[in-house]
Amino acid sequence: MSDAERQTREELAACYRLAARHRFTDLIYTHITARVPKEDGHFLINPYGWRWEEITASSLVKIDVNGNKLDGSPHRVNPAGFTIHSAVHMNRHDAAWIMHTHTRAGVAVSSMEEGLLPLNQISLQFHDRIAYHDFEGIALDLEERARIVADFGSHPVMILRNHGLIATGRSAAEMFNAMYYLERACEIQIAALSTGRPLRLVDPKIADHVVGQYAQMNEADGDLQLEWQAHLRSIENECSDYRS
Repeated sequence: MSDAERQTREELAACYRLAARHRFTDLIYTHITARVPKEDGHFLINPYGWRWEEITASSLVKIDVNGNKLDGSPHRVNPAGFTIHSAVHMNRHDAAWIMHTHTRAGVAVSSMEEGLLPLNQISLQFHDRIAYHDFEGIALDLEERARIVADFGSHPVMILRNHGLIATGRSAAEMFNAMYYLERACEIQIAALSTGRPLRLVDPKIADHVVGQYAQMNEADGDLQLEWQAHLRSIENECSDYRS
C-alpha cells in the first residue's frame, strides 16, 4: 500500500467517524467514497453492513468503477452506493471525495418542491451552486449514472429529489465542509418552516454578492483547512482508532 493510499484511508475513516458524530448516518446505508491517488478508476468505500462508528482505515474496501473488489476484502459493497458514487467519480475529476446522506432534514428538504431556499447566510454559500436529480427509485440501475452526471454538471453539491443529499470535493476537507453546511442549511430551513411564520427570503442580488464572498474566502483554502483540523481534533480522544 502506498503512503498516499494509507493517508486517504485514514482521512476517509475520519470522515465516517465525524459523520457519525454529527448524526449524518442511516444505520448501514449511504456512503462516503474517495478516489485512490495515482490509481485511475480505483476508489475506497465502506464495507456493507458496518455502522459508520465502526469504520477504520483497514476496513475500507478498494473497488474499481465496475464494482470489482481489488484488495481481497471479504466484505460486501452496497450496489446502490456503487451506482451513485461511481457515476460521479468516473466523470468529475474534481470529485475525488463524495458523501451521500439520508438525514431527516436532508430528506425533508429533498421532498420539497422548492428545494433549498435562500433563507440565511449558511444556505447562500450554495446559491446557484446546487444541482437536482429527480427520483427514479432505488439506485440499482447502472443506466441512471449518465442522468445523475448530466444533472450534476459542475456543481459541488446535489439534492437527490425525495432521497437525500450529495456533496463532493477535491479533498476530504472540501467535501466534509460542503456536507456539514448543506446539512445545517437544511436543518435551519426545516426549523424556520416549523414556526409557521412568513419566511423572509434573501434578495437575489444580495445572494449573488454573498456567494461571491464565500468564493473569495475559500480561494486561499486556509479557512477550510482550519475547519478540517478542528473537526479532526473533535474525534481524537473518543475514537482515534479510526486510523487502525
